[in-house]
Amino acid sequence: MLTGKQKRHLRAMAHHLQPIFQVGKGGTNDHLVRHISEALETRELIKVSVLNNCLDDPREIGAEVSEGAGAELVQVIGKTIVLYKESKDHKTIVLP
Repeated sequence: MLTGKQKRHLRAMAHHLQPIFQVGKGGTNDHLVRHISEALETRELIKVSVLNNCLDDPREIGAEVSEGAGAELVQVIGKTIVLYKESKDHKTIVLP
């Protein structure tokens, strides 16, 4: 579980990132969650974009994806989700 200070630090780091995954009309599935989990192992901090044609709530999608990938949900703002998971092999982010 992340503290408020850690989330604030991660939000500041994620500000300049571009979303690398998009959730569309089909919503989430196991394939997407697996790819997100692999990307988190490499990058630690990623953004996921929810497209306008997706009818699901971005907060629900963020909770579902973070639980499936074993990640921490840092922020959901608008249709953008920020996820963090500490990497075992590629650790670069030091939390305060």
